[in-house]
Amino acid sequence: MNRNRSPGGHQARKRFGQNFLVDASTIAKIVAAVAPKPSDNIVEIGPGQGAITEPMLSRCPSLNVVELDRDLIPLLQAKFQQYPALQIHQGDALSTDFSRFYQTGRPLRIIGNLPYNISTPLLFHLLGYSGMIKDMHFMLQKEVVDRLAASPGEKHYGRLSVMVQYHSQVQPLFRVPPGAFRPAPKVESAIVRLVPYPQPPCPATNLARLSKLVNACFQQRRKTIRNTLKHLVTEAQLAELEVDLSLRPETLSVADFVRLSNQMEAFS
Repeated sequence: MNRNRSPGGHQARKRFGQNFLVDASTIAKIVAAVAPKPSDNIVEIGPGQGAITEPMLSRCPSLNVVELDRDLIPLLQAKFQQYPALQIHQGDALSTDFSRFYQTGRPLRIIGNLPYNISTPLLFHLLGYSGMIKDMHFMLQKEVVDRLAASPGEKHYGRLSVMVQYHSQVQPLFRVPPGAFRPAPKVESAIVRLVPYPQPPCPATNLARLSKLVNACFQQRRKTIRNTLKHLVTEAQLAELEVDLSLRPETLSVADFVRLSNQMEAFS
């Protein structure tokens, strides 16, 4: 038997980063973590052959799913033809306007087994809709979940940690071994829950400036704050910043970065 071919007969495609979840106990744990209700407004990214879609539909029959692989669309349509409220959208989640699924009083609940090769850009894309989202549950490479949840001073702490934690609470849930997939990936996976804040605890006056600051700092994470910021502000402005300029970016909290960004915004 071809190890890259799923039980449904579809050849997993490397260019789409496809690893189909096949372990029943893992699927049950994911569904329990999401705890879908009939009135929920759920969007699934990358349903694949419907391993998670099927138990979700039995609890929430008006699901929307976004699938990139055109060859999987007829398979999903045939498999779930008894669910007329299921909406299958062929397209790239990275370019999908998720506001199209939002309804007043029905914020989005987004789930998905995200391809490892697009997980970080997709997370940043989704954060742009955080005001419309109730929560997100994702299967990701465990290292990505470690980065999402990392605290200042930890080795995984970086740009992704700061920007995701600015927008949302990060709750790592459980690990998933390679054997739960077909084909089995070479890395361990994990499930994470992201719960966007209605209002960030420490609001940035200019989110674009915060993003630029965080990106600049972690591109040179071994440099001190002084050496990083001297290219962004004048020497006089550096002296006004309320931060120890000898620190490295990896030691600053989300609140520290926001405070720095807001002070820099005040200079402009």
